[in-house]
Amino acid sequence: MSLQDHTETVRQKTAEAADLNKKVKFNLTDEGIIHVDATKSPPEVTNEDLDSDVTFILSMENFEGLMDGSLNPQLAFMIGKLKIEGDMGLALKLADIFQ
Repeated sequence: MSLQDHTETVRQKTAEAADLNKKVKFNLTDEGIIHVDATKSPPEVTNEDLDSDVTFILSMENFEGLMDGSLNPQLAFMIGKLKIEGDMGLALKLADIFQ
C-alpha cells in the first residue's frame, strides 16, 4: 500500500476518536509522515511534518503490521521495531484506536 492509502486508513480510524484532542505523528522512516491533528473536529490528517504530542517512528512494513493487527504494538516497542517520542500515556491510549 502507498503512503496515501495509509493516510486514508488513519483518517478513517481517527474520525471515531474525536475526543482524543492531541496531535500524533507517524514517521514512516522510509516513506514519509502521517500527521493527525485531533484537536480539530473532525481530526485533520495530512502528510506534513508538524509538531505533535507523540511521534511513532517505524518502517512502512511495521506500520502495516500494526494496522492489520499482525504486529503487537507493545512487542514492536520492546524489540525496537517501534520507537516512541513524547507522551507515552497517549501512545498507550492510541494502541486501542489502531487495532
